[in-house]
Amino acid sequence: MPITAEGEKEYPIKLNQIINAVIETDLAFIASYGPGTALKVKKLIAVIAESVPFKPNISALAQKLDISRDSLYTYISQLTQARIINTLQASGKGISTLQKPEKIYLENTNLSYALTSSPDIGNLRETFLFNQLQNAGLVVSAPKEGDFLTEGYHIEVGGKNKTAKQVKATEKHIIVADEIEIGIGTKIPLWLFGFMY
Repeated sequence: MPITAEGEKEYPIKLNQIINAVIETDLAFIASYGPGTALKVKKLIAVIAESVPFKPNISALAQKLDISRDSLYTYISQLTQARIINTLQASGKGISTLQKPEKIYLENTNLSYALTSSPDIGNLRETFLFNQLQNAGLVVSAPKEGDFLTEGYHIEVGGKNKTAKQVKATEKHIIVADEIEIGIGTKIPLWLFGFMY
């Protein structure tokens, strides 16, 4: 009998199975999740997956999921440690479990495709870049101008027509643009960041 490789159609199913295993088995064991808690955590992931990108309103989200704010912060921290999500903190702030993140992203773009039928392209671009910068060991934060701040550079992410309008007032900035093959000046192709680690 010939061996056949799994196709693209099976890949999102496998990713969903992995997410379920992490929540229902791994976190259930480590954090003593019950069936009700696992369901609320899955709802949290669904809210994050459908947002572009997700800027959390902790009070409203806690009320929607029928949990306390402290529990919500704990779940966000646990999902970050489990590498299901990435949290972006404001620049100049430390990291603590009970601190509201500026934005929440899925850990990588594959999860976006597994959890939503048509992910937003802007969210995919930011998710990809944030993932690559973090996996390269860089400290990334949310600046007042631009999408990301790392190594003193303000980064604005977008398509091929993205300009420096949002970061032009900053001393050091780069534009990370999708849909271009080569860069010019401070404009760098998004795909190049895939080589960072």
